[in-house]
Order: sequence, then C-alpha cells, then structure tokens
Amino acid sequence: MRPFLLLLFCTAGISTAQPLPFTFAWLSDTHVGNSTGAEDLRSSIRDINKIDSVAFVILSGDITEMGWNAEFELAKSILDSLTKPYYILPGNHDTKWSESGNTKFSHVFGGDRFVFDHRGFKFFGVHQGPIMRMGDGHFAPEDLRWADSVLTTLKDDEQPLFFVTHYPLDTQIDNWYEMTQRLKRRNTQAVLCGHGHRNKVLEFEGIPGIMGRSNLHTVREAVGYNIVGVRSDSMFFFERTPGVATKPGWHGIPLGKRDYSEDTTTYPRPDFAVNSKYPTVKPAWKIETGFTIASAPTVWGDHVIVGNGGGAVACYSAESGDKHWDFAASASVYSTPAVENMRVVFGSSDGNVYCLDIDDGKLIWKYKTGGAVVACPTISKGVVYIGSGDGKFRALNLSNGRLRWQFSGVGAFVETKPLVYRNKIVFGAWDSFLYGLNIEDGSLSWKWSNGNAGRGFSPAASWPVASEGKVFIVAPDRAMTAINVLTGQELWRTKAHQVREAIGISEDGSRVYAKCMNDTLFAFSSTSSTAQLVWATYCGYGYDIDPSMPMEKDGTVFFGHKNGTVFALDAKIGAIKWQHKIGNTIVNTVAPLDSNRVVVTDFDGRIVLIENKPEE
Repeated sequence: MRPFLLLLFCTAGISTAQPLPFTFAWLSDTHVGNSTGAEDLRSSIRDINKIDSVAFVILSGDITEMGWNAEFELAKSILDSLTKPYYILPGNHDTKWSESGNTKFSHVFGGDRFVFDHRGFKFFGVHQGPIMRMGDGHFAPEDLRWADSVLTTLKDDEQPLFFVTHYPLDTQIDNWYEMTQRLKRRNTQAVLCGHGHRNKVLEFEGIPGIMGRSNLHTVREAVGYNIVGVRSDSMFFFERTPGVATKPGWHGIPLGKRDYSEDTTTYPRPDFAVNSKYPTVKPAWKIETGFTIASAPTVWGDHVIVGNGGGAVACYSAESGDKHWDFAASASVYSTPAVENMRVVFGSSDGNVYCLDIDDGKLIWKYKTGGAVVACPTISKGVVYIGSGDGKFRALNLSNGRLRWQFSGVGAFVETKPLVYRNKIVFGAWDSFLYGLNIEDGSLSWKWSNGNAGRGFSPAASWPVASEGKVFIVAPDRAMTAINVLTGQELWRTKAHQVREAIGISEDGSRVYAKCMNDTLFAFSSTSSTAQLVWATYCGYGYDIDPSMPMEKDGTVFFGHKNGTVFALDAKIGAIKWQHKIGNTIVNTVAPLDSNRVVVTDFDGRIVLIENKPEE
C-alpha cells in the first residue's frame, strides 16, 4: 500500500497530529426543489458553519431540481446563511429546464463559473450544461475561451491547479477532450465532479478524478457532504454526516508536480470516418460563431437566420454563407426565428419578442413579456404566436407587435414551436400539459396530459405536427400519441418504440417521423387509427435523447444526432442516402433547402451548409 493511502486509512477524522494547511467543504447535487433538497441543504450549512477549520465551500452543480427561478432564489437564501465564502456552478438540472433561458443562475449567484487562489493553489470551475436540451454535457465555446484566460493567469507553469465541473470529465461530456487537453498542459492536481450522487474514485486520462456524493438523504444514506483536507503533499476526502460524525477518510491523492507529457497512452477521440463513406457529401460553407447555438436555423429564400447564446441574431446567404447583417439582443437567443412578409421574429432570454426587417436586420418592433422567451414563434396570416416564461401565450400583430390576445392559463414556461392547424393553436408547456387554443380569441379549447405528474415528462420540447385531423406528439415518457385536434381526445398511444422528443411530418402529410432513443428512425402512417409503422430504419447512432426534429424536403428526410452526425434518408422507404459528421456535439433541428442541401447548427456554434453532389 502506498504511504499516503496508508496514512489515509489510519486517519479516524479530519483532526490529525499535523494540522492541515487548509480544509474546505464540498457539496454537490443538492437538488433544491426536490422534496427534501432544501432542508437537507440547510442541515449541511448549519453543520459547516460550526466547523471552524473550513476555509470555503465548493458546490459542484445540480443546485436545484428543475432550474426554475423560485428554486434558485430558495437555494440562494439558504446558502446566504453560510459564514464561509462559497463557489458555485450549475449542473444539468439547473440548465435543461431553465425558464429564464439560463440567465437566473448568474443573476442570483453572480456567475456560472468561478476562479480563485488559496494558499498557492488555483481553483476554477466551469459547467457543461447542456443548455436547454437533453443530451451529453458540453463545454461551450465561450466557456473554453474563459478557461484559456484563466490558465494564462497562472503564476507559473508549476502552480498546482484544481478543476471543478459537474459531469465527470469523460465521454459524458461530448467535448471532454477540449478541457482534458488544456488541463494536461498544466500542473493539474485533480478534477472534482458531481452528477453520480456517490463518492467515487475516477481517473481522466491520467488526471486524478473524484466524484462527490449528493447532499440528499436517501432510504439507505443520511444527508452528507465531503470535507477535503489539503496538505503540502497530499489531499484527503472525508464524508461528513451533519451533526453526527466525520467518517474515516475514504480517499487520498498525492500532490506535487504532474507531467502528463510522459503519458504515451492513446486515448479515444471523435471518429469522423463516416465522412469517407460518402465522399460526395461535403460542407459547401461553414461559419464558426464562437457562441453556443441551441436553436434551429431558419431558411427563407437566400436568407439563413440564426440566433446564439451570446444574444446575436445574424442573417447569412444560403448560397455563399456571406453575412448580410447581425443584430444584438440583450441576452441569449435560444428561440428559432420565424419569417413572413420580409419580417424576422424571435424571442430572447431578455424577455422580449423582436421583429426585424429581413433586408437589413433593423428593429421594426419589440414586445416586452414578463419572463424570458425561449419559445419559438410561428407566424400565420400576419399573426405571431409565441409562448413565454411568464405563464402566458400570446398572439401579436406581425405588422406592429400589438397584442391581439393573450392566454394566461399556462402553468409553466413554454419552449416549443406552436402548431397552427384547423383554427387551433397547439403547444406544450413544462406543466405536463399540451394545450389547444381557439385561434380567434386564444380561449382554451382543450388541454391534454400524458398522465405523468412529474413535470420532466411534459410534452414540452417537441414541435407538434398534424395531419388528417390529428395532432401527433412525443414526450420524455417515451410514448407517441395521436390526438383529435378539435376535441383533444386521445385517439391512440403507444410506448412500443421508445421514442422521446423528436418528431416530424412528411411534406404530403402521409407519414409522421419519430426518432427512437436508440439507433432507429420510424415512420408512422398519419391516416391509420392505430400506431401503424410505414418503415423503420436502423441508423446506428446509438443512444440519443436530443430533441432534433426530423424534417422532410423534396423526398428526403433529414435529422441530426447528439454527436454531430446529420442523416439523410429516402422519405418513402427509409433507406439511408448519406451521413455526414460536422462535429461531436448536439445538432439542432435542421433546415433543408432541397433534397441534397441542408443547413445545420450545433452547440459548438457552427453553421454549416451540407451539400450532396452525387454527380461528382
């Protein structure tokens, strides 16, 4: 047994004969909003305040259960009772269901990443989302730039460094290698992460890794967190039960000079070999925006309009990729734009719905709502239909932005693109309901629930589609449902195919497409009174829960995958025409131009026109 581990296992608590240079408390996965999350956190905070040796506190994500504003406010009120400084970052639960468009966390806590020095050590933390989507974790381009700025401020190349994130620094983060490579060029002592809700020893390409337990109590486990003792040559981890005891140290690592360049191991990296199988498929143009894109591109004539997490909306030439104009909102744009009559409409996390002139990007009007607008608008016959984060759904005049009507009965925020069909407006919200409103006045015609009380199962992320008098919807309950658009009556429902939040419709309305959570795209008949399959195609994409909607154009159905691959299938028979990998992260809902060209965006901030030229 190595000497430092022998010392660790002989230690009965945090008090040792030799005083620690410093001690800190480490909490993770507090899930405030969970039935016991708030009280469990209060218990740990009261306990930490009684331990004089604790210098500071680190919280490594999933601070809340659903990332809702009230949960952040509650968590902040509890953490403000700490008598020690604390450093905090969000986890996937804080960023996926964010009614604020991921603005509230930073507003409440002063930022969503941190950096500080303590007794010669550098600590810094960066979250990995994913932002507003189900999928793997992802380090945003803007956060990687910030990490680079942090690493350039090190006192010297040998300053010892600790990195904190929420997901483990492995393939659970789709671009884990971006951060790993940066850390391996420095004297990185360890990576601290959460997410797994248990204490666990890990290793990330040679970098020591430690996963910390959830603060929550369970049937088998009391409330708890970790006390970390840092000496000049070692670091020890002790699990603490508030008000009861500190258990003997469960892990320790030696500290000192790390030289990762000596490691000759070959580690996995993204594989782009699929592109060589389809040599006629290539990017016609590509743009690197440098900011997270979590919305679909919109194509209107020669115009491609895209918003990003930096608050910019830009218009490019579909033919060349040249930029026509850009516009700056005052907060992130996760809303897919809509266009009609030369006007571009989108929402922003700053709470506004914007309307721009498509020729020059000049503001025509904006409408202020009472919450962040992450929802996508639909425009029909001169009227804009859009939901918001304030529990309201609105119809606005496209010409001047004036309110036509407002429905105030939504129980949570809206992020989807509403469907206009047979004088109804259909949309889902994160309150577990799908709504059908009368188009004339916004009155409620019907609302439907899939029967799951948990809001995480809401039919809220997919874009509903319709044909033959039926609305089709999929949701995280892994079911597909057909609903009568006039009455809201459930016509059929199936869980046989493990679909989730990605759904589309053929151009002629005869087929409904749904992406399975594992490998397969399905086409269902829209005319059948049951869930009748037309075709099922094994695409081999693995596990995928990203809500990227299948889109058909000129007989080809396109869809994106969470690891950067775009698929093109024959819409009638489901045969794969081609695949092309543009990166290694979430591809948003795509925008086809024709059967051989499709515009795609991804979380790395890329905008790409993929083109198939079979004649070559």
